[in-house]
Formats: sequence, C-alpha cells, structure tokens
Amino acid sequence: MQITRQQYIELMSFGEFDRPMFSELFGPLVGLPEEWKAQGASPEEIDMVAFDWDYVPYVDCGASLGAFGTPAPEVIEEDDEYLVERDYLGRTTKLCKKTATIPLPMDYPMRQPEDWERLKPYFTFSEARIDPPQIEKAKCLQQQGWVVRAEMPGAWDILRELMGEERACLAMFDWPDLIHDILGTIRETCVACLERVTEQLVIDQLFVHEDMAGKTGPMVGPGLVLAYFKPYYLACWDLVCARGTKLFNQDSDGDMRPLIEAFLECGVNVMHPCEPNAGMDIVEMRKQYGTRVAMLGGIDKFVLYKGKDAIQAELEYKMQPMMQQAGGMVFGLDHRIPNGVPLENYRTYVKLGREILDLPPLTSESRGWGRMAF
Repeated sequence: MQITRQQYIELMSFGEFDRPMFSELFGPLVGLPEEWKAQGASPEEIDMVAFDWDYVPYVDCGASLGAFGTPAPEVIEEDDEYLVERDYLGRTTKLCKKTATIPLPMDYPMRQPEDWERLKPYFTFSEARIDPPQIEKAKCLQQQGWVVRAEMPGAWDILRELMGEERACLAMFDWPDLIHDILGTIRETCVACLERVTEQLVIDQLFVHEDMAGKTGPMVGPGLVLAYFKPYYLACWDLVCARGTKLFNQDSDGDMRPLIEAFLECGVNVMHPCEPNAGMDIVEMRKQYGTRVAMLGGIDKFVLYKGKDAIQAELEYKMQPMMQQAGGMVFGLDHRIPNGVPLENYRTYVKLGREILDLPPLTSESRGWGRMAF
C-alpha cells in the first residue's frame, strides 16, 4: 500500500498515525528470483508487488551533494562471472555478477595526504550541482504525497571510499588535519547545496549512508564520531531542520550500539536496518531510547530459513504491542532476502506479519512495493 508523505512523516516522528508500516526494505539477493521462479512464484511475487508492501515514494531534492564531475566508469574486463571497472574515483573494482550487487574495490585513490588535492575538486561546490528542473519536479511530486529526500555523503563512507577501511581508521590518528579538511570540504558543499534547495522547498528526509559496522562492532568509536563527524552532520541537519525537515535517516549495517548515543547527538533520529545478528534488537532499542530514534527493519532475515514456528515467534516478539503503539517503526527484514529462503516460508512470513498487525488479507487487487532502504 502506498503511504503518503504526511502519513510517513507523522509515523516516523512519533506523531499521529493509523498503524505502523510493514515493508520489504531492500528486496531479494541476486539469484533468489530464479530460485523462487523454479518453486512456482508468480511474476508479481518475483517483482514483490503481490505482497502489497507498505511503501512511500521518494523523489530526489534536486542537488548533488556527493562527488561531482568525476570521470565516467570504464570497463576494464568483463565476462559471465565478473565485471572489472575503473570507477568514478579511479579505483579498480570487481563485481561478482552471480552473488553480489556491490563491487569490491581492489585499490584506492588516496595513499598519502597530498593525494587529496587531486581529488578535492570533485567535492567542492559549484552551481552546476543544483538542478532547477529536478527541484520543480520534487515540488510537484511532494504535493502529490511523495517524500523529498536529500542524500549527504557518509562521513565514514567517503573516507573508506577514498582510502580503504584500514588507512581511513589510521588517518584519524596519523593525519587529523587531512580528515578535518576532507570532511570540512564536504560540509561546505553540502551546506551550500542544501541552502539553495531549501529556499524553494522543504526537504522531508535527510539521508546518510555509512555502513560502518560489522557483527563485532563499529569501525570507529564514539569519540571519533563526535570529534570528526559531528560538526559535519550538525551543519547539514541544523540547516534543514530549521527549514522544516523532520527526519534524519542513517543507513548502517552491523552493530551500531556503541555509537547510537553519539549519532543522536549528531542529529540522527532514524536508523536502519537494525540487524539482530549484530545485536541490534529493536525492542531493546525502543526501551532504551524511546522516541529519540525511529527505526526501519529489525526482523531477522535468517529466521525465514526455519519455518512457521520460528517466524511466528520472531514476529510476535518484534511486533509486540509496545512496538506497534508508540510509532516510529517500519517493520521489515534487516537486509536483503537471503538466497535459499523457500518461497513458501516467505509467503508465511508475509501472512503472519499482516495478521499480527491486523492488516487485511492479500488480494489480487492489492499490489504495491517500493524500495524503502537505499
């Protein structure tokens, strides 16, 4: 079911809402549609629309806040299994077509601080970053119930893309002036872009992608977040918040528990996908943080391997009345649907979830799905 902009904002800001949302945030992993087709899935099930997931349509705000004016990707080598490219930053990347959606970098453009001067022009502001026709499109669609979204580069995410994870971690101690310059440059560009856009429309959701944690914890600690990331985050958030933005949504996999408090200080008030296998229990998060943070996801994707009883137990725990009644919740799997999940188990998951949330049974006329996570 399509949810309107105002309904979504009210739900995620703990305002007035009819019910929580039940969504498929990411969709299937590469290869799963073929598995399901062999098990008798309909085209509508393959496309996800047969499950009539709740979703809100998004539209880009009309400004490019990340790397800009970079070279077009260049294919170096390609066969049935792999795609090797030189990407927009000049990295050599390798994508395994049969199992992955994100290519693996094989090298990085920054090895020493002086390399930043060559890359810095890609991250500085220019008026060419502003797209007036897209702003007008966003204004029009916003009036039709779409959410206007602005994506700022992740502080950790961009450092990792420039240097790789190990060098980025060490650089915060070895090259602090460089890190401040990188994030300060990006901050100035984002602020300039957001100022121009918000002169013409309200941005509904500021979004940042970080992916800075694994099952054992985050790549950096809260002290580094507050020292390096907070000035950048708050410069963007304070500006758009003052001009009507309600939601600041951060995407990071893994165990973010050591950093939640720090990122709340940075202005973040929505988090996803809340992976249970990394310790991100949405029920415990709600008990600890209350209405300070809304969430998307949180349902263990691996329970779909285990059958009806395990699925029901997971849903009854995650969808308990406390989680439904407070607001600030989009229930969904904590990441992509894994390969090997039986179609019948997924159908059971949808059916049980809808029953617990008191949603009407699916019908052939009920069709809807839109990706809720980016």
